[in-house]
Amino acid sequence: MDATDLLLRRLKPLRFKAPVAFVYNPLEYARKPWDEYVARFGNSKRRVILLGMNPGPFGMAQTGIPFGEISQVRDWLQIDAPVGKPAKEHPKRPVDGFACTRSEVSGKRLWGWARDKFHTPEKFFAEFFVANYCPLVFMETSGKNFTPDHLPKTEQKSLFDVCDEALVAMVRAMDAQFVIGVGAFAEARANAAFQDRKEFSHLKIHRILHPSPASPKANKDWAGEVDRQMNEIL
Repeated sequence: MDATDLLLRRLKPLRFKAPVAFVYNPLEYARKPWDEYVARFGNSKRRVILLGMNPGPFGMAQTGIPFGEISQVRDWLQIDAPVGKPAKEHPKRPVDGFACTRSEVSGKRLWGWARDKFHTPEKFFAEFFVANYCPLVFMETSGKNFTPDHLPKTEQKSLFDVCDEALVAMVRAMDAQFVIGVGAFAEARANAAFQDRKEFSHLKIHRILHPSPASPKANKDWAGEVDRQMNEIL
């Protein structure tokens, strides 16, 4: 079974209580751009996996690509595939695919850094792959984004068990030497996923500053700070 199909099958039975009112899974309705992304950029060994938390409402939720700010995905990665709709869509958070007019700042910063430093996707993906730990988007009744670190412990366990296995499978398939969390949550989940797995004793887990505009430090010179952090890590 395809790795994405297996992940979808394991996620499907999960249920989440209030305040979560809507759950989007871009791997379902944005499967075409996701499959193209994996086929072009994720089908061989990679030294480094950059790991985010979960999709943003104007990034991967629209394009199916992790941190997938629309202009970066379309113009730099050269991916522009049809995107469908989630089964239950919030009226304030519609999925418009590549027609979405909103910009995901975190994605614009991350892929912009990759573009400016490596110039071509081929050079970037020769060493890196970008993924999210959790592929689901959570929203409250109001449409407010709800992140998985705020789920109740029982719901976290059910979700994190699935996401841990998917991350382990990805690292194994790519023979990655580094998992670098984009932010503290992703680093913590990577540490938890590999803590008792002797097979991966060589794996190095670190983190870089998250590019979110909610972070004052990220708003000063995120790309410069990440360059410094990457030089220390790699």
